[in-house]
Amino acid sequence: MLDRPPEFYFPAPRRQQFCSQCGTPVSLAVPPGDNRLRDLCHSCGAIHYQNPRMVVGSIPLWQDRVLLCLRAIEPRRATWTLPAGFMELAETTRQGAARETLEEAGAEVSIGELYTVIDIPQADQVHFFFLAQASSPALDPGPESLAARYFALDEIPWEQLSFHSVVSTLQHFVADAAAGHFPTRHLSLGS
Repeated sequence: MLDRPPEFYFPAPRRQQFCSQCGTPVSLAVPPGDNRLRDLCHSCGAIHYQNPRMVVGSIPLWQDRVLLCLRAIEPRRATWTLPAGFMELAETTRQGAARETLEEAGAEVSIGELYTVIDIPQADQVHFFFLAQASSPALDPGPESLAARYFALDEIPWEQLSFHSVVSTLQHFVADAAAGHFPTRHLSLGS
């Protein structure tokens, strides 16, 4: 049981302290033939690579209205976001986007084309958002959402959006909806 309220956000540490192969303490070093610092076990030789985390989500539509979820968790609790979350092992990006939409909003969607790929190097993340069509207007937000709601494009709560990747994706989406063309975009946020 947690000794602190569950609404606090404590991301998992990226650095390892001990080797997952043999349990020996690891150190930060450049392995032979490599060019980056890695968590390295000098006992068994295991190299513990850290790679970017993939965030997958969707831009669900129902009758020209976009689905947003009000976050129930940190970071950025009580702000609006597109349904998205970390990709799981053994799933495709499309499967992850559909799963996150169902988990966060209770919305069944048909995942369409990839819309934005957003590099966020300072957070060690890459965000993928897919166009999606809801199968009905029914919503049943899960425990990670305080609410879920469809917004007309001119009703999007811009000042209450959660993340820069969501703002950027929705800004492009609104402009592309006006033009009637939705090209895939590759963006980079931050340094």
